[in-house]
Amino acid sequence: MSKTEIWHNPRCSKSRQTLALLREHAIEPDILLYKETPPTKEDIRAALSELNLSARDLIRQKDAAFKELNLPANASEDVLIEAMVQHPAIIERPVVRHGGKAALGRPPESVLDLFK
Repeated sequence: MSKTEIWHNPRCSKSRQTLALLREHAIEPDILLYKETPPTKEDIRAALSELNLSARDLIRQKDAAFKELNLPANASEDVLIEAMVQHPAIIERPVVRHGGKAALGRPPESVLDLFK
């Protein structure tokens, strides 16, 4: 992936700050409004690999939507990834992908490491 992509939620302040920071550095990413157009299982798997995270680490575990799913503590990666596809609001945001790497914009400045 040579382009830059952000999994963006315009209602999230960290997501807005991360997008603004990218633009301040003359980086215009492809914007995936992931709650409207969820990433595919393959996209999530690739992002997890690039982030070096497990599926559980990319889930907003304190989010009410995740708690309502009532998934077992030992749910498999496949089950968690499917939950993210079906309920994209539980995905931690923002995710920025660039050049075969990815970063979470928490804090927003952390995504700049992708461009060094």
